[in-house]
Amino acid sequence: MLRSVCVMAVLALAGVLGQARAQAPAEMPDPRAALVKLLPAGTKVDDLVPSPIPGVYQFVQGAEVSYLTADGKYYLDGNVYDMATRANLTEVLRARARVALINAVPETQMLIFSPKNPLYTITVFTDVDCQFCRKLHGDMAELNKLGVRVRYLFYPRTGPNTESWRKAEVVWCSADRNDTLTRAKAGAQLDMNKTCGPTPVAREYALGQSLGVRGTPAIVTESGDFINGYMPPRDLLQAIKQLQVAQR
Repeated sequence: MLRSVCVMAVLALAGVLGQARAQAPAEMPDPRAALVKLLPAGTKVDDLVPSPIPGVYQFVQGAEVSYLTADGKYYLDGNVYDMATRANLTEVLRARARVALINAVPETQMLIFSPKNPLYTITVFTDVDCQFCRKLHGDMAELNKLGVRVRYLFYPRTGPNTESWRKAEVVWCSADRNDTLTRAKAGAQLDMNKTCGPTPVAREYALGQSLGVRGTPAIVTESGDFINGYMPPRDLLQAIKQLQVAQR
C-alpha cells in the first residue's frame, strides 16, 4: 500500500513539473541578430556588447565607439559618462582600442627615436610635409633629453598617390630611415626614384584612419590617450604626466 502511494506521488510530481515546463515562457531571441544587419558589413553578433545603459548595446569599430538601442530604433554617437564618478566611459573604451591596435604593430615597422633610458613612450602619426610634424621633429633632442621615446607611424594626410605618400615610401626604403626622415623633415631633396619591397605606409595610414586621426601630428600615449597636434616639449611632457595620473 505504502509503495503504491509513493509511486502515485512521484507520478503526480512529474506531471506538475511537466506542466510548469510547458507553461514557461519561450526563450527570447537575441536582438543582436537583427541589429548586426543595421551595421557595417562584416559586423558579428559578438561585436555588440551590453553597454552600462540597460537596453543599449555598444559597438566598437577601430577606436570609434557608438551605441544602438536593443530595438534598433536609435543609434547614438557620443560620450557616455558615469555621473557618480564623472568618468567618460566611452573614452575609456576608445583608449583601450587604441592601445590594442597600436600594440599589434611590430616596432620593426616603426621609426623610433629614443633616449638610452626612456621614461615615457609616445606613438606619433606623422606626415613628412606637415609643418607642425616638422616642428615636433625639430624638438626631438629635447624630447629625448626629457626621457620621451618617440615611435613614428606614417600618415601622409594627402592620401595615396601623392608626393607626401611617395616621400614616406622613400624614407622607408632608405638605408638609414631615421636620418632620411630627419633630412626630409628639414626640407632636403630625396631620391624619389628609390624603391624597395612592400612598405608599411598603406597599413599605417589605414590604422590612423581607424583610430580617428584627422590631422598630424597625432600623438597617442602608452595608455591610449589621444593628444591632437603639436605641443612644445615641456608642455607635451606635462600633458603626458597628467594623463598618466588621471589613469590611476
